[in-house]
Amino acid sequence: MENPDLEKVILEMGAKARQAALELALLPEAKKNAILKTMASGLRLNASVIIAENQKDLLAAIENGLSPAMIDRLTLTSERIEAMASGIEQVVELTDPCGEILHESTRPNGMVLRKISVPIGAIGIVFESRPNVTSDAAVLCFKSGNATILRGGKEAIHSNRIIAHIMGESGAVAGLPKNAIQLIPFTERESVSVMAKMDKYLDLMIPRGGKGLVETVVSQARMPVIKHYDGICHMYVDKDADLEMAVKLVVDAKTQKPSVCNALETLIVNRDVAREFLPMVAKALDNKNTEIIGDEFAAVFIEDVPVTPATEEDWSTEYLDYKLSIKVVGSLPDAVDHINEYGSGHSDAIVTKDAVRAQIFFEGVDSACVYHNVSTRFSDGEEFGFGAEIGVSTDKIHARGPMGLKELTSYQYRISGNGQTKA
Repeated sequence: MENPDLEKVILEMGAKARQAALELALLPEAKKNAILKTMASGLRLNASVIIAENQKDLLAAIENGLSPAMIDRLTLTSERIEAMASGIEQVVELTDPCGEILHESTRPNGMVLRKISVPIGAIGIVFESRPNVTSDAAVLCFKSGNATILRGGKEAIHSNRIIAHIMGESGAVAGLPKNAIQLIPFTERESVSVMAKMDKYLDLMIPRGGKGLVETVVSQARMPVIKHYDGICHMYVDKDADLEMAVKLVVDAKTQKPSVCNALETLIVNRDVAREFLPMVAKALDNKNTEIIGDEFAAVFIEDVPVTPATEEDWSTEYLDYKLSIKVVGSLPDAVDHINEYGSGHSDAIVTKDAVRAQIFFEGVDSACVYHNVSTRFSDGEEFGFGAEIGVSTDKIHARGPMGLKELTSYQYRISGNGQTKA
């Protein structure tokens, strides 16, 4: 291990998070909301400081040759900082998920059994370049009563440090328990391994980032993991689709913000409409400077726009850039089979006028979010009404899809009686 103090420091952070979690579980909703409001104010008041630290990360990113899409994910502007602060205020408006009675019954012997939502405890979150995750993850965990240990990517270390510091200092003024929000100060990969083995202190790990990061955490973690795999999202244009609508949806899903996990990566087109539709969509994508990577059929139907031949690898690639792979298929089942084989279980859409065929797509595609005549860009906690999100889970157990407050709780059985015994 390159840094001999790394493991010691992170273990100490884990112990502190465990203690903070016990304190957080006792905070009433009004107190939580007051703390969150001071965090939002703190970000606004210190926007210039955050941008200055972010510039250090951006300069390093340019020197290291990061792609334009990655640099965009890393960039913080006054508008994006305002969005972070507004996101915190949206969480204030959300109902505290803790203490909700999920089920209540009275047993034949008079015992009253209640199933109550409670915090998970201490959560470790590992993420990559997007620094706004520091704020989103921290406030969602806090509102749901959980302590958080955050480990961001080295490319955003200066941004993450200042955001976590400002939120902690601002929140403390209103009564934020000490060590409720902690950011690991190290950029070494070993820090992730130490977190993954810290089941004595962490109840859950949530990795957000590329497949390599997620697989590293999953392979090493001694505690439950909720995975946020990459977003290889598809849109299938059916044989009876409204083609003008389909063009609009494809352009939005691919180009509105290509660097995010719910952006479109593969377009699948039914052969019956390919001759008419593909030239239309190719022209619209070319106007957005989007590179088209197509199979042999797409190359035949698209004449006025360059088409890069697709390889097997393209079907399972998350470009996060102005690139789109296109595949022509003979039927709806073929489209469903392709999505289930190459997709990441994130978000997939069908464009069709036929409600029955849409239902077949809904039932056949094994993804967290499945859309009919809607852009995949709506796979987002805020768009679903959850406020800021931890991410989009591609798991099937406990949490699936955009994770908001409720997905960050567990439950506890509370049983009351008047002297009942088993004997």
